[in-house]
Amino acid sequence: MNETPLLNLITDFVDDFRQPAILWQALVIVACLALSWLLVRQLRVFLHQRAEAATVPATPETLQRTDSFIRILTPVLAAMLLGIAQHFLAKFQSVNLLSIAIPLCTSMALVRFGFYVLRRIFARHGDISPTMLLLEKIFTVVVWAGMALYITGLWPELHTFLESIVVPLGRNKVSVAAILQAAISVAVLLVLAMWAGTSLDERLMKMQGLHTSLRVVLSRMGRAVLILVSVLVSLSLVGIDLTVLSVFGGAFGVALGFGLQKIAANFVSGFIILLDRSLTIGDMITVGQFTGKVTQINTRYTVLLGGDGVESIVPNEMLISGGVQNMSLSNRMVWLSTAVSVGYETDLDVIFPLLEAATAKVPRVSQSNPPSATLVRFGADGLDVQIGFWIADPENGTGGVKSNVNRAIWRTLQEHKVTVPFPQRELRIVGTPPAPLASAAEGESAPSGTQP
Repeated sequence: MNETPLLNLITDFVDDFRQPAILWQALVIVACLALSWLLVRQLRVFLHQRAEAATVPATPETLQRTDSFIRILTPVLAAMLLGIAQHFLAKFQSVNLLSIAIPLCTSMALVRFGFYVLRRIFARHGDISPTMLLLEKIFTVVVWAGMALYITGLWPELHTFLESIVVPLGRNKVSVAAILQAAISVAVLLVLAMWAGTSLDERLMKMQGLHTSLRVVLSRMGRAVLILVSVLVSLSLVGIDLTVLSVFGGAFGVALGFGLQKIAANFVSGFIILLDRSLTIGDMITVGQFTGKVTQINTRYTVLLGGDGVESIVPNEMLISGGVQNMSLSNRMVWLSTAVSVGYETDLDVIFPLLEAATAKVPRVSQSNPPSATLVRFGADGLDVQIGFWIADPENGTGGVKSNVNRAIWRTLQEHKVTVPFPQRELRIVGTPPAPLASAAEGESAPSGTQP
């Protein structure tokens, strides 16, 4: 009767435990783990000291990302040291325990590397969703299950079993093993391409020498090229003829002609906006009923952050086909004004310089373009005065600076005893009043206690 690989593994372990060689293997494992932990700890301290001594201090997010990547090195170094120890120790004794320890360390490194890559792609800002946690758990189970099959020697048998199951696909028949291999290849290469695209995006956004729109264009195009190349390479690895993609291309063209015009228009409009630099991230714009600061320019839509904190998602086609007010295109200066009425007895030659000086002292009011006070009209109740001023940061909103200017104007008017008239109306009845009204008026005017 043939022994199974799992039974052979158990037998080898029992034989090792009966010999003193097991102690040497355990000692080597502990020594390799301790040495790898010390080396990684020293590397972390060195990198933190270097970041603190840098001209531009590293952000907490960068330090956290560095620590996450360094955690991968501990099992990697442990596996490398165990491999070296196994090579020399195998000349003198059995190394069955080391043969299991090395795959375990490799699995730990693979799990940590997978967590690092997935979080760099889908949780760049530290927000880990329940879906992300579920994906990490599934990845962990798959890795450890595969490593268990490899250690026990059941992997070849499983592969043979999956090869025997054939699924008909049209005129061809494909084994389940080939389908799983294709899916894993596409998934792995696609995740690696997205990781490379994320790293490219971060590096491009830090290059201050390039225009913001050009950086976004290069980032989007680089990510698209990486994803396309990863899909083509993965399909080639599993033996799929790339000429079959012509059928898919024709179907996509038909779908584009019938129902995806808007998506294609928004996609192309996004690249046009980025290339002609009519909008950049940080601009304060108004398009239709939406007003806000441009925070994102994606391939399909642009995100505007309003002064009230509400984000508006505007399709890129609206920014191309409609009119857009850009307060930050060539000049970030924006003119604002407020109005107040003063009494007719007010000396405008005296009060105008006072109002202009009070407005100029308000924070955010431009000093290069000083405020100006003008007489707008002769109102029914007083003189209508307008105070205009400029600000250079419209993305921070206008309500706060207008309120501060109004308060400064009010304090100035109170200090100099300037009256702010309020509407007063006087009712006059022209002609002889009707008899009931006249008698009522005479009754009210008669002294109390007298007879009419």
